[in-house]
Amino acid sequence: MANEPRLSEAKQRLLELQTRRANSPAEPAASELSRHPRETPALLSPAQEQVWRLDQTAGKLAPLHNESITIHRRGPCDPAIMARSLAEIIRRHEIWRTTFEAASGDQAGHPVQIVHPPAPFPLLVSDLSALPQTERETQALALATADARQPFDLQTGPLLRARLVTLGDAEHRLYLTAHQTIVDGITVFHIFPYELTAIYESFAAGKPSPLPELTTQYADFAAWQRQKLAGGAMENQLAYWQKQLAGELPVLQWPIPLASNQARPAEQTYRGAMHSFLLTRELAQSLKDLGRREGATLFMILLAGLVSLLHRYTGQQDIIVGTLAPSGRKQTEFQPCIGYFLNPVALRANLRGSPALGELWFHSLLHQMREVTLGAISNDDVPLAMIAERLQLKPDPSRHPFFTVALSVAPDTPQLPSGWSMTYMDVESGGARWDLYLEMSDRAEGLMGRAQYNPDLFTADAITQTVEDFRALLGQIAASQAS
Repeated sequence: MANEPRLSEAKQRLLELQTRRANSPAEPAASELSRHPRETPALLSPAQEQVWRLDQTAGKLAPLHNESITIHRRGPCDPAIMARSLAEIIRRHEIWRTTFEAASGDQAGHPVQIVHPPAPFPLLVSDLSALPQTERETQALALATADARQPFDLQTGPLLRARLVTLGDAEHRLYLTAHQTIVDGITVFHIFPYELTAIYESFAAGKPSPLPELTTQYADFAAWQRQKLAGGAMENQLAYWQKQLAGELPVLQWPIPLASNQARPAEQTYRGAMHSFLLTRELAQSLKDLGRREGATLFMILLAGLVSLLHRYTGQQDIIVGTLAPSGRKQTEFQPCIGYFLNPVALRANLRGSPALGELWFHSLLHQMREVTLGAISNDDVPLAMIAERLQLKPDPSRHPFFTVALSVAPDTPQLPSGWSMTYMDVESGGARWDLYLEMSDRAEGLMGRAQYNPDLFTADAITQTVEDFRALLGQIAASQAS
């Protein structure tokens, strides 16, 4: 369907490759399962439950799960119509009017989803047009940042907030912040911008919403995935990860100075800061051309480049980089749904016995990262906490049990109506889940990047240097592989 959200080109190709290569029994289609009965609260999806559990502890230290985007409107913007449009999206998607609470009885020990009835949305409105023009931008960002840093109460909700800021008669911004338990990349990059602009334009013209009703909701996905894993898929996937992550797991030893002369904090602080950067359109195209020649996605190219950089920094030959796999987006029935369909996975690179750094070395690494990524996405339903329990890992409160560096490529953005656009690196929440998280977005101007890092571990100068080294290394890779 034209209205359904698409995975990014990289992840779509990844899923196609995975489908062709899969040799396991076919999974039951979501359409074969009935909708979860609404009179019984649904359990959270396994990965969503892990986010909830981390939030019970780490969420008290920093808002590490707050995600923010900005919708830009050039032209007239009616706050009342905007509030109605948001309320309509929340009516359509149950997960955006859901809170979580601990269950009792047979489900004791697990949180459940409590879906609330539709209600008007409390849109915050700030008109800054009376301020001097030089102050409007600063004040708008200050308001958005304050909203992004405000923690959410997962039991009382709501789990999203929005502020409409007017900078001038024809310049408006909608800042949206949501908790990660109810959003993922496709939600914020594709579904929400598409639905908001389509509904707003229709409401502004005096027409009803042009969008068809959804046939499935996030609760249906959570119930379906748990049923699938209970059918034996979980044991098969755990066996894969036991083999992939066997032996002593590597701990990345950064040579870059910490923010202070003190040792790494004894416990993770989850504080976050952000550094934005851009890889030129020419470099991005060269990397994509390389991927086409090698049968690899853009993500795989960037992953191999990042592993190369970490190897140069540390000299380590066993390196794990994390990513957020779109595990729940493989079923077309759930692709139009808003919600958290991601699951962190560990991608392990073994550089022992590889040839010296150079063209052949990268070629070998890239093919290894392709196989590792394909294997991970074929087994990406099991949360890392379950894998850690199976591997009997001893918890280390100072770091993530599997990886401290993560990489992802954001989904494609939809073609929005004239006068609308979306950006996503404007606002800092002040939290960070990992030591360093690189998120890349393929745009017309090039590859936009966001380095989210913990300032208790890295100085801003160290992250700037890391990004510049990454950019330079990718340029060397593109040049060496061009012939």
